[in-house]
Amino acid sequence: MEIRQLECFVTVADLGSFTKAAWLLQVPQPALSRQVRALEIELRQTLFHRNGRGVSLTEPGKRFLSHCRGILVQIERARTELDTGRDDPSGEVVIGLPHSLARLITIPCVLEFRRQFPQCTLRITEGLTFHLQEWLLAGRLDMALLHDPLPTPLLETLPLHEQSLYVIGAIKSKNLLPPAIELVKLADLPLVMQGRPHPMRMLIETQLANLGRRPQIVQELDSVAGIVDVVEAGLGYGVLSSNAMPTGAARRFTSHKLVAPELKSVLVLAHSAERPVTSLARKSMLMLRQLLAIEIARRSSGAAMQLSDSS
Repeated sequence: MEIRQLECFVTVADLGSFTKAAWLLQVPQPALSRQVRALEIELRQTLFHRNGRGVSLTEPGKRFLSHCRGILVQIERARTELDTGRDDPSGEVVIGLPHSLARLITIPCVLEFRRQFPQCTLRITEGLTFHLQEWLLAGRLDMALLHDPLPTPLLETLPLHEQSLYVIGAIKSKNLLPPAIELVKLADLPLVMQGRPHPMRMLIETQLANLGRRPQIVQELDSVAGIVDVVEAGLGYGVLSSNAMPTGAARRFTSHKLVAPELKSVLVLAHSAERPVTSLARKSMLMLRQLLAIEIARRSSGAAMQLSDSS
């Protein structure tokens, strides 16, 4: 198996066409087809469905593509590290951010990265925590900010911030619930929550199971924005961390702190424990921690005011 074969396969998969991939790679199409066919023979798998409109990945092809992306990223990083000194930042860094945090720190991150590393390239990928964790393990990300990631020895994690969890309801339910809600009573509420294996869902289910209870999930939505919209329509209650509260929460929702026990969501900075960390990645992690500390301090003061007004 050769690197060039992997590059050819990924390009064809991305473009969905041997013709377009051959033009982009500047190789004759028959030569490109031979490279991919040799790969299929070695793997003993058909990687593409071929039709008159182009090609699409088979199920084995989809699984292989994820591995190929990680392999090619690692090869490029190795080349970059060998081209320069270990302490000379160069090349590209890929950062994964959960959707809620991406809205807050993408612009500051881009501006600060350009200031500190003008010769380098930054790529930011958004996703849910369990997707970001998978991409880290596959080598597609250099680092990621994760909420309550599933524990694994394959990742190095650094806790950065703890956030209390709150139940939110439509503003018309203001007098229906007390300012603080015992966790065991959360099981009596119709909940709008993320689907498994989202960390927030798993945390709530695990903690309630310890009390011999189960949550009543009336609607599953993976996006915070979707949960907020459904809750605002009065179709159930949501569970959010303090920093995930939407803008103008005091005017739109009631909020009730979870207590007995008080639950917290932990934000961590994670990177692979099995792959070397480049000089650029190390410096970018420090930059990210500094930017996040500034943003959390700013948001925490505002969130505290919102929560006190809405309780």
